[in-house]
Amino acid sequence: MKRIVMTGGGTAGHVTPNIALMPALKARGFEIYYIGSLDGIEKKLIEEIGIKYYGVSTGKFRRYFSLKNLTDPFRVFKGIGEARKILKALSPDVVFSKGGFVGVPVVKAARKLGIPCIIHESDYSVGLANKLCFSAAEKICCDFPETLKSLPAEKGVLTGSPVRKELSEGNAGNGRIVCGFEDGKPVLLIIGGSLGAAAVNEAVRSALPELLKKYNVIHICGKGKTDDSFNDMEGYRQFDYVGRGLADLFAAADIVISRAGANSIFELLALKKPNILIPLPGGRGDQLLNARSFEGQGYSMVIRQEELTTDLLVSKTDELFENKESYISAMSKSTQQDAIKLITDLIVAAAENESKD
Repeated sequence: MKRIVMTGGGTAGHVTPNIALMPALKARGFEIYYIGSLDGIEKKLIEEIGIKYYGVSTGKFRRYFSLKNLTDPFRVFKGIGEARKILKALSPDVVFSKGGFVGVPVVKAARKLGIPCIIHESDYSVGLANKLCFSAAEKICCDFPETLKSLPAEKGVLTGSPVRKELSEGNAGNGRIVCGFEDGKPVLLIIGGSLGAAAVNEAVRSALPELLKKYNVIHICGKGKTDDSFNDMEGYRQFDYVGRGLADLFAAADIVISRAGANSIFELLALKKPNILIPLPGGRGDQLLNARSFEGQGYSMVIRQEELTTDLLVSKTDELFENKESYISAMSKSTQQDAIKLITDLIVAAAENESKD
């Protein structure tokens, strides 16, 4: 049996694509191990699914001044040593890194041991952690065609983002029943991310009197961000968080309003859900770049948060619904929807080449 070590962490977005890949990797004969940080979110997520987990020291490479910039490089060097010991003991055929700063010591250690590495970049612009791993990677997978310009030509591969298969197995009828929607109105689903999106929540609630004239509305607000004063509003159902039932809500949705994190928008692409993206402002501007790429490819409409008003939200929602078939058609032609097979094939090829050496 072949062995793979997967890594990536810091946020759930660096872990869930790895989890999405695991069933395909197991089907291709891989024994899976995971190296993450000592106490990051990835530890809980990976241990919950029964994968053997190893923690190493890591540090963050900041683009701004911080006193921690003086000490974190030592944590990274310590992490490289710890990862090297783990990799020597496990002797994997290949390493796959989803990014995040915990991936740096693992990939660097793998290179020292001659273990082939595949890395994946989710966002439009390449993160610093993945840039530091370019030289050690055999292939660099990415989600957006524009990102290929920033990658070494001989290494870059456009794959898209792995999406959990179970999201495509929802039941629309169950979704409507859970929400108590008995009429035939189309369903609008709003997703603000795991932490919610205060600006989006406020705009949606202000627009409800108009939106509910045409749509049933499912609103995933973020933990602790539901508002009890809206509980009895007919045609409106709010959740702070949805776990296993999310697939049914997606199935019930005709159109979606969402933030523009890479994992979220590739789920919408895989499910062919016409959508309005409201990118999170700030940071490296990744969500705006992600959204503009999807808009340019005909998959999404975009509203910038600073332009968001009640009237604009209602008018754009109506426009999206009226033209939903054109968005579905564009998404159906995408070459970025078979990410699991494409990435698994690259991993298998790297492992087989290693075994021949």
